Amino acid sequence: MSTLLVSDRRIGGTGLAGVLGAWRRPGPAYAALADAVRRAVLSGDLPLATRVPGERELAAALGVSRTTTTGAYGLLREEGYLVSRQGSGTVTALPPGASGPSSGPARTALPGPPAGDGVVDLTIAACAAPRTLHAAAARAVDELPRHAGHGYAPLGLDVLRAAVADRYTARGTPTTPDQVLVTTGAQHAIALLMSTHAGPGDRVVVEQPTYPHAIDAARAAGARPVPVPTGAGGTDLDLLESTVRQVAPRLVYLVPDHHNPTGASLDAEGRARVRDLARRTGTVVAGDEVLTDLTLDGPDPEPWAGDGRGARVVAIGSMSKSHWGGLRVGWLRGPAELVARLGMARRSADLGTAVLDQLVAVELLRLGAGPVDERRAHLRAGRDLLAGLLAERLPTWRFTVPAGGQSLWVDLGAPVSSALSALALAHGVRVAPG
Repeated sequence: MSTLLVSDRRIGGTGLAGVLGAWRRPGPAYAALADAVRRAVLSGDLPLATRVPGERELAAALGVSRTTTTGAYGLLREEGYLVSRQGSGTVTALPPGASGPSSGPARTALPGPPAGDGVVDLTIAACAAPRTLHAAAARAVDELPRHAGHGYAPLGLDVLRAAVADRYTARGTPTTPDQVLVTTGAQHAIALLMSTHAGPGDRVVVEQPTYPHAIDAARAAGARPVPVPTGAGGTDLDLLESTVRQVAPRLVYLVPDHHNPTGASLDAEGRARVRDLARRTGTVVAGDEVLTDLTLDGPDPEPWAGDGRGARVVAIGSMSKSHWGGLRVGWLRGPAELVARLGMARRSADLGTAVLDQLVAVELLRLGAGPVDERRAHLRAGRDLLAGLLAERLPTWRFTVPAGGQSLWVDLGAPVSSALSALALAHGVRVAPG
């Protein structure tokens, strides 16, 4: 993940050094450097069609010989990850058949395979629709005449806002409908928060690694993502606090439950500590709870918003993971004043989430825990199968079996995930680089 914005499609030596991070490893330096650049291209940290620094400039920035950068660039040209064009220097590219991000300035999720292409796609963490969807949709159609006015509800239908508020209250966070904004999926809520709280040059603190489309949203607002490390043990809260003090971000975005992609969760003490940080610094802290319902082992996580009184604490939720991704319904839970302001701000992009989709969401929520329990059982079986096969077939790969979520974060023992993602497709499997 990079904190650098590349708006003019050129990156300097210092900027590229920051993107590459700790790239050195045993073996030829030029090969290690080429691996790091290749990984950055495949993950989207180094956007496509971006002009890279000259060999001499990069050598000076990295503190290596020009022979090292020349060798790395030569290897990447042979592979097709760099292309030299007369008059425009050397730019990043993807060789034919490689899976990678779009040519935009931020990392994006890899696309799913076309129907019937025979590829096993492990890049999209999503499940098929639940068996209850059709009946819920039929009931929603029956309810539609009661909501057949002008159809515009920038804050969301009252009936869905009430259902979501009841859901938070039942979890231990007292909530009223005016504290809920219905959005067109969780990604819409994230983008709305980013665009209203951050502008060009503002800092937004994110975990590293994190949900890549949150970085997309920050960069689309012109903001600069500032990373804080996270891993199997969770987010480094000491570093989070010092980072917030040092860079004065406009927003902090965290995934506290079954983190995407590491699978870690913040404990109750850590959540309270983050809420206190928001109170002390006045920084808005958003917790993405899209994966909260997908607890596979142990008790459910503590509510992110606690008692719900924090004026700077925002929770983001969605129907996508707990029910179905094709139902583009999400929400944001926060102070009523913030909800009203975001409802006004969204009018420049849309005038509300589709009414029928909201009614389907209401019907699914009315079913209670049943559909979610079925989803959990399905995911638990898949997780255990995957973990068992990895332990049997690839015993040198290291991972922690997550207590929830939809991702398995694997340590390959070397920085080769980008090479693996490029090679795996030739063997019928699509995987995302780390």
